Formats: sequence, C-alpha cells, structure tokens
Amino acid sequence: MGVEVTECPLGGGKEAPAVGALVAVEGLDGAGKRTLNAALAKELDTRGVRVGTMAFPRYGQSVPADLVAEALHGRAGDLGESVHGMAALFALDRAAAVEELNGMRAKHDVVLLDRYAASNAAFGAARLHQDGRGEFAGWVQELEFGRCALPVPALQVLLRVPVAVAAARAVQRAGADDSRSRDAFERDDGLQARTAAVYDELAADGWASPWFVYAPDTEQRPDSGRASVAVLADRVLYSAG
Repeated sequence: MGVEVTECPLGGGKEAPAVGALVAVEGLDGAGKRTLNAALAKELDTRGVRVGTMAFPRYGQSVPADLVAEALHGRAGDLGESVHGMAALFALDRAAAVEELNGMRAKHDVVLLDRYAASNAAFGAARLHQDGRGEFAGWVQELEFGRCALPVPALQVLLRVPVAVAAARAVQRAGADDSRSRDAFERDDGLQARTAAVYDELAADGWASPWFVYAPDTEQRPDSGRASVAVLADRVLYSAG
C-alpha cells in the first residue's frame, strides 16, 4: 500500500469556528481510558459543564476504521504490515469526523476523546523502533493537524499505568467480552512497552499541545478516588479557559 498522502478529502477543509475544548485521553491498550473518560465526564457534569464524548477509531462507522480493524485481526492481507499505511487509515478516520467534532464543540463546553492523533504517533513510532522525537511522530503531526486539518486538542491526558497492568486488563476485557478480542497490537507486549516509552516522550515534549500525566493507583480502578478525578477535572477546565 502506498504511503504518500497529499490531502484528506474527507476532512472538509478548514476547521469551523467552535467554542468547546477538545480533551484527548491517551494511553496503552487496557489502560482504562474508557473508564476514566466516564468518571471525568461525570465529575464535569456535576460542575455544570456540558460534556460530549467520542472514541477513535470509529469502528462500524467509517470505512478507514473498519479496514484498520480487519488489518489488526489479520483479515486484510499484508495491510497491517505497513506502518505508514495503517497510520494513514487512522488519520482518515479522524478526518472524516471533523464536521461531527466541530458540531459537538459548538454544543458542549468540553469534548472528551478516547484516543486521538497522539495514539497514531505513539504506536507507529514504537512499531518502527523510533522515539517520540523521531521522523514518524513529526510525519503524523503534519498529516493529522496539517493536511487533514484536525482541530488541535486543548489538552492531552496521558493515562499512565504499568505495562503489565494494562496488558492484564486487556486480557481480562477480551475474556469478558467476545467483541473486544485482543488485536495484533494488544497481543504484542514488546510493542506495548515501547509505546509506553514513546507516550512519555510525547507528553514530556508537549507534542502538538499541552499534556497532563494522570497516574492513578494501579491497585484500584482508574476512576477510583473522586479527589484524583477532581484534580484532573480542574486541569481540564483550566485548559478549556
């Protein structure tokens, strides 16, 4: 599959005016992003904040996302072997959601995202054995925020948990829900460890926009302790202005 991308026709051009702040929650597979987003949305709601949510990839909603799913489960020939090809599909899935994202921002104060562009940079760089300051991370930033004109998040939250903890949760999740069987990325422990290191570098460097590292007590669920989620909510509201 070719990797040269000259434009993202699904993106809809320039970003539309919007008022809501995008907040992207990032982390390893099994880190607990969905659970944290639910707890954060609940906390913000108690403060009178209008909150919208969206998760990427949008499986079952876009062709690029469904191709990603097929590739990750070995049903798309050698597509999954192309790091840049997979990254382009992830980006095109988000590009197709720009209009919806901007519509949500017009109606909400904060829009919480379960994964965004940084996941593309982190996993792809790790697959290529590059770090967060390498060529691939820069390529993704230009592809997603430049060519595809994705709105830049006001804040990116790194949900940092030990690699072993995230892996165990991914296995448990797959066992409890047949629809969430582990894909090729989730089964690769080495990739997950390298991705964690890249995420740390992206956060330290403030890749694309400001970051906040959220490291919950891994002996508990990511949503445990209202106080810790309240601190995160404070940081979100600060970034939202």
